[in-house]
Amino acid sequence: QVQLVESGGGLVQAGGSLRLSCAASGSIFRINTVGWYRQAPGKQRELVATMSSGGFTNYASSVKGRFTISRDNAKNTVYVQMNSLKPEDTAVYYCRLTQAATNYWGQGTQVTVSS
Repeated sequence: QVQLVESGGGLVQAGGSLRLSCAASGSIFRINTVGWYRQAPGKQRELVATMSSGGFTNYASSVKGRFTISRDNAKNTVYVQMNSLKPEDTAVYYCRLTQAATNYWGQGTQVTVSS
């Protein structure tokens, strides 16, 4: 079993920055993909960014150039650095770990960007 705990959310003004963290515990495989997703009120959950254990990254076009995903395998932690935040980035941000064809989700952390 795997547990994911996100942290780092909060309220920030437009143009500001936040760094989210997701700490994983439990049975973590060496080969996996970690990612950040977000869900705004009344909208479907959407991909923000993913990163494979080999370092391959994928970003949503809406965040490319502003957000950076990274991982520290020694700490079983994944991060997303979010710069130049916009009000439309307001959402609950979720961490996901995929291994052995199974998805694990964190409980989410709220990010609110004021204009």
